[in-house]
Amino acid sequence: MNRRKKKQINSLLSTVFGWIFSLIVLIPFAVILINSFKNEREAVSMSLSFPKEGWIWDNYRIVIREGNMLRAFFNSLLLSCMCVLICITISAMAAFVIHRRKTMLHTAVFYLFFAGLIAPMNYITTLQILKRVHLSGTYTGIIIVYAAMGIPFAAFLFYNFMSNIPVELDEASVIDGAGTGRLFFQVIFPLLRPITITASTLTFISSWNDFITPLYILNSSKKWGMILTVYNYWGFLSQDWGKICAVIVLTLMPILILYICMQKYIIAGMASGAVKG
Repeated sequence: MNRRKKKQINSLLSTVFGWIFSLIVLIPFAVILINSFKNEREAVSMSLSFPKEGWIWDNYRIVIREGNMLRAFFNSLLLSCMCVLICITISAMAAFVIHRRKTMLHTAVFYLFFAGLIAPMNYITTLQILKRVHLSGTYTGIIIVYAAMGIPFAAFLFYNFMSNIPVELDEASVIDGAGTGRLFFQVIFPLLRPITITASTLTFISSWNDFITPLYILNSSKKWGMILTVYNYWGFLSQDWGKICAVIVLTLMPILILYICMQKYIIAGMASGAVKG
């Protein structure tokens, strides 16, 4: 058997195993999706069979209205988008300065970001600081906390990607009269598009899926996002698994759609940012 034929067989086997693994992973989601259209009696079985008594679209209408899901959706959207905006801007600028200036101070800042990656968050201290500055229970307070949690990881992604951008480009821009701000935002930042999309998507997903932080910081259920609202509404549903599955689908769909649309950019950004030139 020649080498070309072996490669074709290996490629075919990889594809087959990939499809099998994907189907196994998708089975739980398929169960939840199908049962979200069943009535209370049929949904108890949590099977992959289609509804026998008709598709119950009212499950979604009821949970959206009774569970205030629209308000929760916009809360999550606001918190996640603001977190991404702050996190990406600060991380990209910090990574650019740290990568270009190899001084002891910038090295210390680099290790400070590293400490932010591995050190666990202390919620008691965080809550006390937010109370002192009168930001406890506010959107501003939790956005700042989210940004602080996301900046270390995003900064590392940007820092590694900076190796792909030659320093000569900076020098040429300065010679042409570009200042520091213009150099970064008009020359460097557009070149960071792949890793920016990667960091933005991962930061958005992390903020959207967070459960603990808003539970501690936000003292009003009207400010809760999708995850906490679903948890709060769960108790009212009792054993109505049709509505429970509908709530789970509503929570998963935005993140699932975002990940599917950005999957190509996430993989490309992680691969390019993982290798230093």
